[in-house]
Amino acid sequence: MPARYKSRQRALQVLFQCDLREHGPVEGLEAYYGSLYLEEGDEAIAQDPLLEDLVHGTLRVRAEIDELIRRHSVNWRLERMPFVDRNILRMAIFEMNHVGTPAPVVIDQAIELARRFSGESSVPFINGVLDAVRREHAAASGLDSVPAQDN
Repeated sequence: MPARYKSRQRALQVLFQCDLREHGPVEGLEAYYGSLYLEEGDEAIAQDPLLEDLVHGTLRVRAEIDELIRRHSVNWRLERMPFVDRNILRMAIFEMNHVGTPAPVVIDQAIELARRFSGESSVPFINGVLDAVRREHAAASGLDSVPAQDN
C-alpha cells in the first residue's frame, strides 16, 4: 500500500475520532499514536508528517470546508451525513484546495477510502461533491479548463 494512502487512511481515522468525540487535533493525534495504531496490527509507528498535516489543516479550516460541503451536497445536511463520509470529504477538500495535491489524485484516493470504510453507496455521492468543489475551485483559480474526473 503506498505510504501516502496509508497516511490518508490514518488521518481519516483521527478525523473520525475527533468528529465523534469533539476533540481537537492534538487530542486526536495523541489518541491515535497512543492506541489506535495498535488496531491496525502495527508496532508503534514513527510520527507521520502527512497524517499530522492533514489532521491539523483539515480541522483548522473545517468551517470553510463544511460550507463548501453544504453548498455542494444537495439534499444532504452535513450533520446527517455518516461520520466517515463527512470526514473523507473534509480531508479531501483540504488536500485539494490547500495542499495542492492534484484533484484527480485526491478524488481517486477519497473514493478508495469510501469503498474501504463506508461502502459502494457512498462512492457516487463523494465523487459528485468533490468534483463540484474541484470545478468551483478551478473556476475561482482561473483553471476552468480542467477536465472532469470520471470515476
